[in-house]
Amino acid sequence: MKELGHFINGQQVAGQSGRFADVMNPALGEVQAKVALASKAELDAAVAAAAQAQPAWGATNPQRRARVMMEFVRLLHRDMDKLAEALSSEHGKTLPDAKGDVQRGLEVIEFCIGAPHLLKGEFTDSAGPGIDMYSMRQPLGVVAGITPFNFPAMIPLWKMGPALACGNAFILKPSERDPSVPLMLAELMTEAGLPDGVLQVVNGDKESVDAILDNPTIQAIGFVGSTPIAEYIYGRGCSNGKRVQCFGGAKNHMIVMPDADMDQAADALVGAGYGAAGERCMAISVAVPVGDETADRLIEKLVPRIEKLKVGPYTAGADVDYGPLVTAQAKERVLGLIDTGVEQGADLVVDGRNFALQGYESGYFIGPSLFDKVTPDMEIYKQEIFGPVLSTVRAQTYEEAIGYAMDHEYGNGTAIFTRDGDTARDFAARINVGMVGINVPIPVPLAYHTFGGWKKSGFGDLNQHGPDAFRFYTRTKTVTSRWPSGLKEGGEFHFKQMD
Repeated sequence: MKELGHFINGQQVAGQSGRFADVMNPALGEVQAKVALASKAELDAAVAAAAQAQPAWGATNPQRRARVMMEFVRLLHRDMDKLAEALSSEHGKTLPDAKGDVQRGLEVIEFCIGAPHLLKGEFTDSAGPGIDMYSMRQPLGVVAGITPFNFPAMIPLWKMGPALACGNAFILKPSERDPSVPLMLAELMTEAGLPDGVLQVVNGDKESVDAILDNPTIQAIGFVGSTPIAEYIYGRGCSNGKRVQCFGGAKNHMIVMPDADMDQAADALVGAGYGAAGERCMAISVAVPVGDETADRLIEKLVPRIEKLKVGPYTAGADVDYGPLVTAQAKERVLGLIDTGVEQGADLVVDGRNFALQGYESGYFIGPSLFDKVTPDMEIYKQEIFGPVLSTVRAQTYEEAIGYAMDHEYGNGTAIFTRDGDTARDFAARINVGMVGINVPIPVPLAYHTFGGWKKSGFGDLNQHGPDAFRFYTRTKTVTSRWPSGLKEGGEFHFKQMD
């Protein structure tokens, strides 16, 4: 059985705690590897080594750090197929989706190549008599990222790229469910020229998380995961004096106006609702058609599209639409929520609970499900399902439709499909959600903008990637300087005569 350890001081090392977690093949429901779970002592040792390596890296000029990022981008392109294969085998994503996972992280690294510009300070000449003032952006020191299973390449890259480009050392604690890709990324970063110890990957569970939260050397923590854990990490990290950004759960609504192109809206909903088996925080899980006629037209368009979806392992070909859920527990939770929706009176138009795939009966597959006539008091509406389940909530007016999104406790992403510019502008201006799509179903910003939700989807003042990342991973120092005058009068521009 393959054993995965940690990446410390430029090389993979075995775990010392004696504790392991199973790494599953979710398509087969079989254990394919074991990953070491670090003790507090192992985590603290990794942090201590990072603290020794960081000063030299922080003193390296930003252009040289950017060259490491540039080479890292080349290596990511070189090993794209290898990374996608490893990602799919542990997570279950299709290969195109796995490559997209790597690609969206790679784009943030490309943005980090611009670190010399992004780290420039401000300067004021002659703020007073003979006085100049300027600011410097300097690294925090050792920082950490705690990242989720559903994007084992993208989210680690979103965290480590800006942190390293700013001159910090970085401790990555990835999900123990799919740890291979984060370890591979660390190897590639070392190959790109990153000094040993500046990037450490420590696999683990809650013991490692708590060790990160309590370690006094770690100055900042970035997290992506569920809202209850985000609240825990944010509270404990802040109480320990750390800078913390946490991104939690989501319940993303897509409003469909009567004037929308219904084929376009249906295609968007199928891709956004069922892609990656619904295991992404930007998935559209609630469709809100305005008016019963709109709802009926939308359901009529959705059903045949959903029934044609191909569910299977990533090895079954490029036409597979989505794969299994990540664990047996995830599958059971989703099935339980579908049962609850039926019990609470929602209309289950497409039922994916009895999906079976010959040869993969032990895999964690669920067929696509579609609910209609869901109401806000139902558990399938209130909870983030994180599975291939789309709920339809019927609204009679535009105001009622946007009210559903605005009143929900989550505020990660939302979208509206309409041909009317005035409605779209009003929606974008009024909605209390962090990321908005207009005729775009999954409004994930590009790398040079920032990513972040509102309400219980995000905790902290600064978002992920874009300019906010460089603010988060640096602190500003302001210098006021004054030089004695008169020295210039004593300068001579000729050779003195010999006495």
